[in-house]
Amino acid sequence: MASYRQFATVYDRLMENMPYADWLRFARTIWSEHGEMPHSVVDLGCGTGNISIPLAKSGFHVYAIDLSADMLTIGRGKWDETPQRAARLGSGSIRWLQQDMREWELPEQVDTVISFCDCLNYLTEEDDVEAAFRATYQGLRPGGVFLFDVLPPTQLQRYVEQQPFTLDERDVAYIWTCELDTTLNEIEHALTIFARDEQDALGRFVRIEETHVERAYDTDWLVSSLLRAGFSRVDRFADFSTVPLKGEAPEEAERLFFAAYKK
Repeated sequence: MASYRQFATVYDRLMENMPYADWLRFARTIWSEHGEMPHSVVDLGCGTGNISIPLAKSGFHVYAIDLSADMLTIGRGKWDETPQRAARLGSGSIRWLQQDMREWELPEQVDTVISFCDCLNYLTEEDDVEAAFRATYQGLRPGGVFLFDVLPPTQLQRYVEQQPFTLDERDVAYIWTCELDTTLNEIEHALTIFARDEQDALGRFVRIEETHVERAYDTDWLVSSLLRAGFSRVDRFADFSTVPLKGEAPEEAERLFFAAYKK
């Protein structure tokens, strides 16, 4: 689980089309259906704050947790520079914390924990996933809910079938290839990125090489692991739908969502 290092500098540019509004809508819908809206939220694997910041601006008290100091630095800068800063001083808040999602902890329990954009897939050992579930259970107050999404094995297979992925724009370009270990359901993403250096007077580009490894897990195993961690109930969803699945996830599902409740 390496920090993103140089990748953090171009992360927001490459991720600008991600469905952040859909993740927020999903969370708000589950929270409202569960009962009272939460006040305190842990955003586990927060990246540069693209979900943490809208939540804080809406009045939530957010603990933004990530392993990457570079990501947190960028997120903190975005939060400090947002034009609405003066108007939000009496509403929500963010604390930026560099912690490992497998063993995160706070001085007090929170109302809810979220972990979106397949953060859990970056834990490539079953023991690590179970450690993250236990830490999250301990960090939740009784009655709290843990919301997260993962990429299923079928989506990793689609990545391999559809590669290579390319982007060629004026300020950034990349080529992204994938290699899948079908035995482990583990995929290695290799990215070569060329990004314009905004600090360079001549507008030259920097080359960034990144390797990211993700592992997909059997959904029944994930549910069993959540129950072993102490959660009393687990609901499953597919592709931002807030209607719980009654049986197996559809084969075409790109993301699976989970809501794990602490009794």
